[in-house]
Parts: sequence; C-alpha cells; structure tokens
Amino acid sequence: MYLTKEEELILAGEYGYALQKAMEILVALGDIYGADRLIPIKSAQVAGVSYKNIGDAGIEFLRDFVDAGARVSVYTTLNPAGIGDDEFMEKQAEVLNLYREMGIEATSTCTPYYGANLPKFGDHIAWSESSAVVFANSIIGARTNREGGPSSLAAAIVGKTPNYGLHLEENRKATLIVDVQAKVRTFVDYAALGYHLGRTLGNDVPYFRGINPEKTEFLKEMGAAMAASGSIALYHVEGETPEYREAVVDKLETITVEDDDIKAVREQFSDDWTGIDMILVGCPHASLPEVKEIAELLTMRGRPLKIPLFITASRAVKALADSLGYTEVIERYNGRIIADSCFVVSPIKGWYNGIATNSGKSAFYFRSFGFNVRLDDAENLVKEAP
Repeated sequence: MYLTKEEELILAGEYGYALQKAMEILVALGDIYGADRLIPIKSAQVAGVSYKNIGDAGIEFLRDFVDAGARVSVYTTLNPAGIGDDEFMEKQAEVLNLYREMGIEATSTCTPYYGANLPKFGDHIAWSESSAVVFANSIIGARTNREGGPSSLAAAIVGKTPNYGLHLEENRKATLIVDVQAKVRTFVDYAALGYHLGRTLGNDVPYFRGINPEKTEFLKEMGAAMAASGSIALYHVEGETPEYREAVVDKLETITVEDDDIKAVREQFSDDWTGIDMILVGCPHASLPEVKEIAELLTMRGRPLKIPLFITASRAVKALADSLGYTEVIERYNGRIIADSCFVVSPIKGWYNGIATNSGKSAFYFRSFGFNVRLDDAENLVKEAP
C-alpha cells in the first residue's frame, strides 16, 4: 500500500505513539484487503462501547490511547452503551469518559444520522455498527466498509481509512437480483425479509425488485435485519435508493422471495405472550415518527400495559419526543423512552426472560441469547399485549 511521506513518518512514530498505533492498524487492514492507499474520511462512528462487549481488556486498550494523547481528527460519534447493575454502570461510565477524552461525541446511538453525524452522498466515512453502516451505504449513498471498533477509532484518529471494499465504485455494483414476490407491506414484513436474506446470502450486494417501501424506516429495519443475521453492508432498491440506476451492469442471478419465506420467519419468532415480560421497540434506535406512532397506539389502547414497554432512541430523538409531549403519553401507559443505550449489548438476562419486538435485529440477537421472542408489528404488540 502506498503511503505519503507524512503517513510514513506517522507510521515510524515521528508524530507520537497514539498516531503510530492507529496507523499500524490501518496499514495492517490495507495490506490484508489489498488497498492501494489511504483516503481522507469525513466522519467516523465508533462501536465497542458497551462494557459487556469490551470488558476490562477493552478499557485498557482505550486507556493506552488516551494516555498517549490520542485525539480524533474528524467528527466522530459513538455507538450505544449498555445498561446493568451498579458495578457494570461504573465500568460503563469509565468507557464513555475515555472516549470523551479523545474528543469523541458520546452520542451513544446506532442512528447517528438522526443527529449531527449525517454524511452526504459520496462521502467517504469510517463507520462501525452494522445497521448504521448499511443505512449509510444504501440509503444515503455514503461509502464505508463494515468497520470494527478498533479500526473505526484508528481511522478517526488518523482521519483516513484504507481504500478498499465499498469505497471503490466497482464493489458497489449489485451482485444478484432479489425478486420479491411476497406481499411486503408492514414494518415487520421488511424485518422478516431482511432476516431471511441475511441468513440466505453471503457478502452480496442485493438489488431489490418488487418492493415499494412506504417509509424510510421500513428500509432501515430491513437493512438492520440483513446485517444482523448476515453480513450485508450495501443493497439497492429499484426506484428508491440513490445508486440503483448504476447498480446493475451485468446479467445477474435472480433469487425469488415468496410469501412462505416471510411466513417462516414470523413463525420462528412467535412465542406465546405468557413467556414475554417486556416489549422493546427501537432497534435500530427509533426515529421521531416511530415514537409518535407508539404514543398514538397507546392512546388508542386506552389502558396501561401490564408489562413494561421500552423504546430505545437517540438523545436527540428523545429530546424532541419530550418537547412534543410523546414521552408523557408513553409513560402514562407503562412505557419509557431509553436514550443512549441498547438492550442487545446489555446484561439483562435474569431481569427479563421474553421479549416482544418489531425488530428483526432484536429478534435475532435475543433468540441467540436464549430469550423467548415474539416478533410482530408495533400496532399488534400494543393492541395484544397484556
């Protein structure tokens, strides 16, 4: 991989230990994936935030960077933190403080695009967190690989990332056609579609025909489910996503999705309400329209839920919900908006045993954690819940 004179000096340690270690990570990645050079990035989104995931070893890794004077050189936001007992939260606070000392905005959300970290079409960025990556690539048309926490942090410090993968135009072309013949109309239909394809496809770039998403949130959920259950980081939707016109350049294999495929996913996550003790909405973090929908559904229900309802959202979305009165309505019916956190990366086994959710991503992870899981649209969850 070609390095400029300045990059060579950084790698040699002439600009300090922190930049040197960050550059070592980027050069190693570039060599592994055959990058020709480093390219500047506009922003970063760093994962590896929950103490549940990184543990004490992760804290030591971050502290080494902080002690060496590491500072990010581009605008950088942070993935959600976890929730736990007092000991866990003390460690979690330490993690967040270490990131803050490096100049990172502790926004703690998997939907940074609902706040200040909104890239433009064509921007090169270095984002981790699978749902954020697939949203940025597919719906915005920015360019990022599916970074890990250390590589996105290294890119944020150096301000550059290796030029390979989805940063290259030729790798953003579709690799197969997905002909959706199933009736896909609701939020959870899109979640089930994404889950099915994530389990079916490899490192493909699918091109969708036959879907007409009513809301951007439907595509957000489809992409998140594909990324969680598989490894999809970019997709195109005919007539919808910004790069679809140039996405198909060759004759491609076509796969078909039938109603039975969607039905099979729904049946996989259809545990009875007797085994469910919480409802979770907002994975990825909910948008303001999603929060508003829940408030309206609870008002129509007209009586409090017997089991708690949690909506995870970014701090920015929660602030808007507070000011518009949605939070007050939701709390009146035994609901709560949780900002800055994610139950998927929280040690809540033992607190709850079964989760009802409208998220294919949540359904995938919580089933793997051994939870009972019920997957359905928010309207049905609120209407049918005890």
